[in-house]
Amino acid sequence: TNKENSMAEEIYSICFMCTVRCPIRVLVENDEVIWIEGNPHVPGIEGALCAKGSAGIALLNDTERPQSPMIRTGARGEGQWRQASWDEALDYVAEKLKTIIAQHGPQSVVLGERTNLNTHISKTFMKALGSPNHFTHDALCKGSVNTAFRTLTGYTDPQIGIDYANTKHSIMYGRNIFESLEIKAINKLLTALDKGAKMTYIDPRFSVTASKADRYWMIRPGTDLALNYALMHVILNEELYDKAFAVRWIKDQRQELPALRKFVEPYTPAWAEAETGIPAQEIVDLAREVAADKPSVVFHYGYRGAHHPNEIYLRRSIIILNALMGSLEAHGGLFFKKGPKAAGREEIHKYIEQDFPKISVPRFDGSGGAKFPIADSSHGNPQMLAHAVEHEDPYPIKALIANRFEPLQSIPDSGEVRRALNKLDLIVAIDVNYSEIAWYADVILPESTYLERADSIQPVSGLKPQLFIRKQAVTPRYDTKPGWWILKELAKRLDIGQYFPYETIEDIWRFQLQKVGVKLEDFDREGFVTLLEDAIWWDREKGIHFKTPSGKFEFSSYLMENAGFPSFVPYTPVEAPSQGYFRLMVGRAAAHTHVSTQNNIYLNELVPENELWINTNVAADLGIKDGAQVEVASKVGIARLKAKVTDFIHPEAVFMLHGFGKTVPVQSRCYHKGASDALVQENISDTAGGSPAFDETLVQVRPVA
Repeated sequence: TNKENSMAEEIYSICFMCTVRCPIRVLVENDEVIWIEGNPHVPGIEGALCAKGSAGIALLNDTERPQSPMIRTGARGEGQWRQASWDEALDYVAEKLKTIIAQHGPQSVVLGERTNLNTHISKTFMKALGSPNHFTHDALCKGSVNTAFRTLTGYTDPQIGIDYANTKHSIMYGRNIFESLEIKAINKLLTALDKGAKMTYIDPRFSVTASKADRYWMIRPGTDLALNYALMHVILNEELYDKAFAVRWIKDQRQELPALRKFVEPYTPAWAEAETGIPAQEIVDLAREVAADKPSVVFHYGYRGAHHPNEIYLRRSIIILNALMGSLEAHGGLFFKKGPKAAGREEIHKYIEQDFPKISVPRFDGSGGAKFPIADSSHGNPQMLAHAVEHEDPYPIKALIANRFEPLQSIPDSGEVRRALNKLDLIVAIDVNYSEIAWYADVILPESTYLERADSIQPVSGLKPQLFIRKQAVTPRYDTKPGWWILKELAKRLDIGQYFPYETIEDIWRFQLQKVGVKLEDFDREGFVTLLEDAIWWDREKGIHFKTPSGKFEFSSYLMENAGFPSFVPYTPVEAPSQGYFRLMVGRAAAHTHVSTQNNIYLNELVPENELWINTNVAADLGIKDGAQVEVASKVGIARLKAKVTDFIHPEAVFMLHGFGKTVPVQSRCYHKGASDALVQENISDTAGGSPAFDETLVQVRPVA
């Protein structure tokens, strides 16, 4: 109540402590943020905020983040810097880029970023430069999920939503939703569970989400596809599928369903029990239970779907199970997100829609080309960065601009990545933290935090299309700038400034909104604009708009088979690791965002380091005690961290949180705490789907003497 009764100014904005971008209400007094909460006007949020969102105040006031532009004076990674003005730093970068482009062409410059509200401006920068090499983190997260959806429905995964509040049964394959947080989704799922919905959770590790489930299966690592083939076996043999949906919406269902039934005939529940460790009768029971609740069921297709080289086939199998249940465009199932056009409006404008010089060279990463023919080239395949630099394949790469993207901890085999970075002529980091790549860069261009800047308007597609806005809450604490300003200033110095016809964020907003029929002042009252009040559901009889060649859900994929990939592959058994070896798994905790929050003073206190989860019985065999230091070794690297000896992980697996093991001394709170999974992960990819196989590496675990 004191907060409410004070003279605080109320500002609606969008959080950016993680990629979910929850809408927030910020209270400001005397240019200080005194309170942050979820936007109380947004259904499903209603004031709620996670620990990371609350810790935005700590990021704002952090003295251990870059406070001005910095130019390196010593060797890379040595920490020898000098402060520079913005003019000097931008001039320095522009001159270096001009020299590199003159010698090696614009394609020798790559820009990688974590997707953000200004990605249309970053893409504009690279297009104007004449380089095809803009990439995002998306393939490292969910490239194979994206590709799987496109092969079956024609849509990408961000164009699909889940009606959590009305689901009757959700099946999660390692989708640790209560630790990898989306507040709106979690609140709606909790509503469904309160109403009696069931949740099945499948994971070699017992997570927080497992503790909320009605059924938990500690599956053998890497065998989820075997389980799904067995579920299909039961569903098709017992004719439990949604026949009306199949007739209307599955292409050639009279041929495809019998063909799929024949394909899964050998994959009985008894066979799957031997492969997965899940009792055959329980598999049968799940198939029957879910079918009884169809179509209000969700086989969750996953968020970070980047585990194994057969990832596309696992993700396709999950989406196919949804189709068999008829849960597409169904209440309590999946829906196709509707944008401004569905509400009778124009789409918001993006600067990427201009005419650019023609780019004829291929991408550096083989995305949409020889290496990853059907991966989404609008995001690219950043796991190929080290290979492209070291081997000059398909041409020399000489400059990297990393915009809040962390190649040294997000790409597998960080030793190889570091060797490749040494070959670059220029590394520029645009960041809010002294990240690993910022510390290794030649120039740091410090971005203002999301509380200190405004950004492009965010269109949010869904059942009700909406627009959200991030407004600046306070003035920057240090000499930092917004990313959209940094790129425009760099573009001016590179003689491509004409592609950035704005001076202020208001210019950007007006450009975006010019044909939508929404004014800037419409955001003032609640921080967002709803373009249509009624939820938009397509007609399941005749109105589902699949973007496939047939206009239907396609089991046999033209996209895959045209590129030489079969639509279905026989199951390859997963061999148990030999003694002392384990399949390394990585994942999230609710208190941290990937690699970016470990030094946050609040969040560091909650989870200061990561540990290696290892099964009690195998730990005893190896002489490993709880809390003792262990060495984790693979073909590519060695890491050391504490052991967490527990019954709550499968004996064939070990697990560690992603994002620890920092080597930057000025990040004093997380310096040398825990270990980086990227040190030991082998760089293996699903060449069809596009994602790296983060959980494929076998590691040896030994106690440290």
